Amino acid sequence: MTTTSFLSLSIWVPVIAGLLVLALGSGDRAPVARWLALIGAVAGFLVTVPLYTHFDPALATMQFSEFSPWIPAFHINYHLGIDGISLWFVLLNSFVTILVVVAAWEVVEDRPAQYLAAFLIMSGLINGVFAALDAILFYTFFEAMLIPMFIIIGIWGGPRRVYAALKFFLYTLLGSLLMLAAFIYLFLKAGNNFEIQAFHALHLPLQAQILVFLALFMSFAVKVPMWPVHTWLPDAHVEAPTGGSVVLAAITLKIGAYGFLRFNLPIAPDAAHYLSGFMITLSLVAVVYIGLVALVQADMKKLVAYSSISHMGFVTLGFFVFNPLGIEGGLLQMISHGFVSGAMFLCIGVLYDRMHSRRIADYGGVANTMPRFAAFFMLFAMANSGLPGTSGFIGEFLVTLGALQANFWYAFLAATTLIFGAAYTLWMYKRVVFGEVANASVQALSDINRREFALLAVLAAAVLAMGIYPKPFTDPMHASVNKLIQQTMLKKI
Repeated sequence: MTTTSFLSLSIWVPVIAGLLVLALGSGDRAPVARWLALIGAVAGFLVTVPLYTHFDPALATMQFSEFSPWIPAFHINYHLGIDGISLWFVLLNSFVTILVVVAAWEVVEDRPAQYLAAFLIMSGLINGVFAALDAILFYTFFEAMLIPMFIIIGIWGGPRRVYAALKFFLYTLLGSLLMLAAFIYLFLKAGNNFEIQAFHALHLPLQAQILVFLALFMSFAVKVPMWPVHTWLPDAHVEAPTGGSVVLAAITLKIGAYGFLRFNLPIAPDAAHYLSGFMITLSLVAVVYIGLVALVQADMKKLVAYSSISHMGFVTLGFFVFNPLGIEGGLLQMISHGFVSGAMFLCIGVLYDRMHSRRIADYGGVANTMPRFAAFFMLFAMANSGLPGTSGFIGEFLVTLGALQANFWYAFLAATTLIFGAAYTLWMYKRVVFGEVANASVQALSDINRREFALLAVLAAAVLAMGIYPKPFTDPMHASVNKLIQQTMLKKI
């Protein structure tokens, strides 16, 4: 096996495992489905580990490249590669897939084979999004990953699952069509070439850059999601099963932000600077306004969903201040958010599995009956608030420093998330966990079992490791981020 095969393995191992789960685990063979899914998820993660161990952080070029003609008549190729920007998202996605499979182990009883297969197939498709270096290959993976998530929400979701699934699908699809139109225009300008790196080398006039930027923006802004195209996310989170919420928050939101770095900034750098005020304004609205919206939520899932929008506003702010601190801070915030939001939704899922309620008012005094759970939930709540020593602090601190280099008021407004984040997260924690046990259902709660303890312990270790020693996370980024900034600062008109 050569190192050049690892990216294909990261895509197709989970996809094939998902198909095997469907073929061999359907019907009354739920134990077979669960073990096959776990083996497939672990194998899918193990094949991504060499991407980190063999990655050369000194290189800004694409590594682990694979190239094969796919549709030669239209110059479309199966071209894969990763750099320091995309590396961590392939690893994060494969890691989260294991957690989702374990989280569903004793919980999902309705068609578990189909449920687990959908997550495995989606995991492979998402890795394809982060590894694709051909625009049509990227678009294919980008659209295909919608289908498993649509099925997960639509079949295993809550009472309004069909509405939420359709809203999620239509919002994302509409933006994607504009992205496809931009790709076709760039294909013609690049001499009938769909290579993303060929798009980066184009010199387009400002007006064309603005149109391309806006077409791509519509697709990626919905995915992030940025204000005001964010309304699908709270509905999707509330109706999705726990695993769906974990993947939505931890992985799929990152695809939109990743798209800005891979497409908008290097292809249309002049338009990015021209529209930076617009992008920063939308980002700050998400940080401040959506943080206030989160403060008044009565549903735990909806509160964490709104907090995700606020945190992703921090990410896009970091990208559009055009300095290394901002961009690396945004990337670190994305990785941290994957750990923290995934953990928060798993904690809410633990409570929901026992009481079948997500309403904050239905709880109170949980620490009295679930002390181990309360300790983990406290750590993740603190990380969601940006407590120093946790992963949630690192990205926010760097983005704030990057914003300060650009404009004091950007940093001032961005820093309000530390206040609002603590307010809505800790107020929710206080109402759910502390106080007297006033509800008989809470009195009867049992603490987390070994499976749940292992899940939360792994995430707690990741949150603390990144917060205390972020260097292994930042080292692979430096060369690629510096190259991106050079591309973005290079005038193309």
